[in-house]
Amino acid sequence: MTTTFNLEELVRKNVLKLIPYSSARDEFTGFKNPMIFLDANENPFNNGVNRYPDPQQHSVKEVLAEQKGVLESQILLGNGSDEVLDLIYRVFCEPKVDNIITLPPTYGMYKVLSEINDIENREVLLTEDFELNIAAILEQIDRNTKLIFICSPNNPTGNIFNTEAISTLLKSFKGMVVVDEAYIDFSSQSSWVNRLEEFPNLIVTQTLSKAYGMAGIRLGICYASQDVIALINKVKPPYNVNELTQIKALERLRNPQLIRSEINSILEAKDSLLKALVRLDWIEKVYPSEANFLLLKVDSAKERYQQLIERGIVIRDRSTQPLCENTLRITIGTQPENTKLIEVLKTI
Repeated sequence: MTTTFNLEELVRKNVLKLIPYSSARDEFTGFKNPMIFLDANENPFNNGVNRYPDPQQHSVKEVLAEQKGVLESQILLGNGSDEVLDLIYRVFCEPKVDNIITLPPTYGMYKVLSEINDIENREVLLTEDFELNIAAILEQIDRNTKLIFICSPNNPTGNIFNTEAISTLLKSFKGMVVVDEAYIDFSSQSSWVNRLEEFPNLIVTQTLSKAYGMAGIRLGICYASQDVIALINKVKPPYNVNELTQIKALERLRNPQLIRSEINSILEAKDSLLKALVRLDWIEKVYPSEANFLLLKVDSAKERYQQLIERGIVIRDRSTQPLCENTLRITIGTQPENTKLIEVLKTI
């Protein structure tokens, strides 16, 4: 059953009334014209970064809009995806009143951000085979449930969630569904960005940290309806994405062939690593993955983790996560790194 969606009813009342800060660069936007800028109290001596950056990152958004088939007004950029997620909390969740739903095992920052923003986090575990438990999720929803976070492909499990299951939530839930697609570029499934027009309560987050190889510049991306993006822009800091980040992002985004080539290399390396891992008797299971990592069920995660550390290889022990007892997560490295990993794994 499809429920009626009313965006204004979801948004915090103070955010609806909020008049956002207007910076000097918001008031004058003719960046491409040769002007004398005496409006923002900047140091006038040019060193490449003496001017404030474009607060709306128009050049980066222009490229992304063309590549993703959306409008620039449907894009918001942040200082990493974590800032984007935090801004979503601020728009929709009233502290001490509202609640959100997360689906462990999943990305840990959803829970941390709920605690920072003083929002109740209702956790609904995935099923034993790491799928969405739709019935249990729907049971947890009440009038104060504002957000459901779905990481797909999921971290740390690596699997991507069933399209129909997510569609059911979008149709049944009158709040916002946030689909975190940090790893979508490694997946064979289409992005939910393609379905923004179909679901007004859909928010999609992506990042340049994974497939684009730019974790160091901290650039997160939010795709949603124009109305939702306008609301998030109200609470966004004026210069949240610095000039150097915008420059490096543009350089990378304008070379999609190189990015695709690197993704293909990572996927090929993942297949090779998978074939080697399944031959090791102390590895009980390698879970299916549509990301750039593999989750392994092993005999003793703590012991195997320490053995690898002693041999100069750092992976992640995910045993503290629900449903993940004795699991290790291994990111796909370069071919020489993967070869070294396999050599070491055979000796322990």
